[in-house]
Amino acid sequence: MYHIGVDIGGTSIKVGIVDSNYNLAADVSCKTALPRSAESVCDDIIILISKAMKKANITLSKIKNIGIGCPGTINTGLGIVEYANNLGWNKFPLKKYIEDKFEGKFPVLIANDADAAAIGEFFAGSAKGADSAVVITLGTGVGSGAIINGKLVTGQYYGGGEIGHTVIEYNGRPCNCGRKGCMENYVSATALITLTKEEMQRSPDSLMWQIAGGLDEVNGKTPFDAKNQGDEAGSRVVESYIGYLACAIANVVNIFQPEIISIGGGVCNQGDNLLLPLREIVKNEAYGSPEKNTEIKICTLGNDAGMIGAALLGEI
Repeated sequence: MYHIGVDIGGTSIKVGIVDSNYNLAADVSCKTALPRSAESVCDDIIILISKAMKKANITLSKIKNIGIGCPGTINTGLGIVEYANNLGWNKFPLKKYIEDKFEGKFPVLIANDADAAAIGEFFAGSAKGADSAVVITLGTGVGSGAIINGKLVTGQYYGGGEIGHTVIEYNGRPCNCGRKGCMENYVSATALITLTKEEMQRSPDSLMWQIAGGLDEVNGKTPFDAKNQGDEAGSRVVESYIGYLACAIANVVNIFQPEIISIGGGVCNQGDNLLLPLREIVKNEAYGSPEKNTEIKICTLGNDAGMIGAALLGEI
């Protein structure tokens, strides 16, 4: 039997066919093309499912379930997207809409997109084989999903496991959630770029100016490249960023004590330049026996994590 996974993003919609060994048998995608109605987006999902099945050379009789990862607050019990700001959806019955299109031939399961990505890494990626894992994605914001003792943490109101809006700097940078000092404002890719620009403006002789070519060209690699060339300002940015990230991850370790914390996003391309100092700080700050340290790893599924995880919603 096969599972169908759908990953709805602000830029693209991706649909994949996942086999019983959790391998991706086929995938297709299209642009989300917002703004438009939820119904219009779902109709494109139906088309993509048909294309993916044709590409994988399978029929509906071979499908066990459809899983959908969607941004926003997701009522997984009722199958409703309570609110998805970047999609413009409010109280949309996503599960029912898709099930009706397939005349109830198989179940449709929905979840928050970050939770879906965590499930993907848990079953088929960096956290495979663990009983407890937290997956953190460092992108424009900070996405996260927690699976503890084999159970997805959703909370009473379906927003549990959302660590991006936990505070690591009291009364710090204002966040769009309404709080100040959120993790998202210090360890996301966006935050790293902000930290870099601020340090460049304080350090006009920094190599970061030459590496980036100007403030508008700064990216997450800029401070790491400068640090590797001996630039003190670049080193300060990297150390500050890793310090904030370590603080946040140590908090996660202390709350959940998972076997594995997996981090993903472009900054993870820095490999050991990021991981080695990060692990050392977390080891010193995390509560518990030193011989039982949570392992910090880099996600392995990349952009396919949400699609694969959505397909496997019925497995958890």
